This record gives sequence, C-alpha cells and structure tokens, in this order.
Amino acid sequence: MTSDFFRSIVIATDGSENTQKAISHGIKLAKLSGATVHALHVVDTFSVTQSWTAGKGTMNEILREDGLKAISKVKKCGEASGVEVREILLEGRPSNEIIDFAENNDIDLIVMGTLGKTGLDRFLMGSVAEKVVRQSKVPVLVVRSKE
Repeated sequence: MTSDFFRSIVIATDGSENTQKAISHGIKLAKLSGATVHALHVVDTFSVTQSWTAGKGTMNEILREDGLKAISKVKKCGEASGVEVREILLEGRPSNEIIDFAENNDIDLIVMGTLGKTGLDRFLMGSVAEKVVRQSKVPVLVVRSKE
C-alpha cells in the first residue's frame, strides 16, 4: 500500500545512537507511503570555525567523515527495507540547513531524533530538534530515544 501523502522525507541524523529510533520510524513511514528518503547530516562548521584556531581543517575533515558514516547508516537501513535513500551532506548550522533543505526541495516531512533533555541541560546545549520544530514550515516528526 502506498500513499501520495509523503512523497519525500528527510531523515536528519547526527550519527548518534539516539537517532537510530528516528531512522527506523522514518524508513517505516517511507516504506508505507512509497516516499523517497533524503538522509541528511549537517557538519556544524559554525561551532568549529568560531572556537577553533589550530587544527580546524583536520577537525572539519573528521566531522565530514563522521557525517558520511551517519548518512550511510540511513542508506543501509533504507536498502534493507526497499526504500530509496539519497545521501545529503551539508555544512553550516544544523537547524538552519535542515529547514532550508526541506523548504527548498519539496520535502513533505522531516524526521529527527532527540534525547528529550529538559531544564538546564536543554538550555545550555540548545536543541536542534526544538529549533527545527519552532521554525520549519514543513511538518516535523521528533522521535525521543528514551522514555
């Protein structure tokens, strides 16, 4: 059974274990609706360029390699389920890049994970998922990794 409701889904991943549940949900939705998945990772170059002086190039290359591994995991999960997955690696501020990509590429849904932090932890670290939910014109499905 397929649907035209979701034709194109972004699964935003940071490569951490907490995104695995979001990847699983996104792939399942894509399979049910016949959607194409865009596995998206954003290399946060802003925080590296602002706070690093020495070794900036090396750190950026390590972050790019980690990003490629992260989107590769989504692609493998999609292939195992028979879902088409396109790999997208961007650089910049993660929340801004996710929103811009979704809004400029006719994306129907953004799927992403969160640790579900509250209070001081969320205030100090900020939340990419929260920023995307607040600012995106595209619907967002946020999947908590922990109960």
